[in-house]
Amino acid sequence: MTWIAAVARLRARRESGVLVTVATVRGHAPRDAGAKLVVGHTETWGSIGGGNVEAVAIDRAREMITTSRAEPELLDFALNDKVTNQHGVQCCGGAVSVLLEPLPVVRAVAIFGVGHVGLELARILARQDLDLHLVDNRSDMLTEERLGVLADAVAQVHTHHTPLLPEEVLARLPRGTHVLIMTHDHAEDAALCDAALRTDHLGSIGLIGSAAKWARFRKRLATEGGHDDAVIDRIKTPIGLADITGKEPATIAVSVAADLLRTFEADGE
Repeated sequence: MTWIAAVARLRARRESGVLVTVATVRGHAPRDAGAKLVVGHTETWGSIGGGNVEAVAIDRAREMITTSRAEPELLDFALNDKVTNQHGVQCCGGAVSVLLEPLPVVRAVAIFGVGHVGLELARILARQDLDLHLVDNRSDMLTEERLGVLADAVAQVHTHHTPLLPEEVLARLPRGTHVLIMTHDHAEDAALCDAALRTDHLGSIGLIGSAAKWARFRKRLATEGGHDDAVIDRIKTPIGLADITGKEPATIAVSVAADLLRTFEADGE
């Protein structure tokens, strides 16, 4: 498996890892500069030459995975028999520098409702390195032509057409997914709020709408849903930055995206 495929596999599994690259070579070394190794929790793919260099790099990479270290590191190795090595002697005669780059689990965001605001929000969030899930029970909202504006997305975009029960998608979303509820139907919004509160692996939950809408929802979530106040408070509404008051879809989308990015930073993501 190529290192690119290995990185893609880790991302698809939502597992963290480390990309190890031979950055510089001076003199003789087992591999040339540019050789790569991908390290996961229990597996490795590729090689930077074996021996002490590779073993130490793997050990350090797994420490970085365990501690969720985000900053890259550079390790220097002298390849001669005068150096005491942790995993045996390498006496090629040269020296190498190895770059370790963490591959964290990417964030995931789900937008329920890809109407005017939802599409504008998707356009903004698609510029971020994340898994972006677009959910709608209207097939015309998810056509290839309409979503063509996301063709150059940095994010990996996943569409979910849910003609009957959009809330069923919640259980299939990756752990930690941030959910934004903004469908065209208030009854569907209410059902999604209830289902989201019953789904314990989600990240933040945001609901678009007015104070009057939320007052009705909150009462319904308590009386019909049986949720207590602490659970209901998981839902943030209104979403967006309070001091941005414009009602144009693009303005709302910018406000909501900025608020979500602030949530990412507050959560240390």
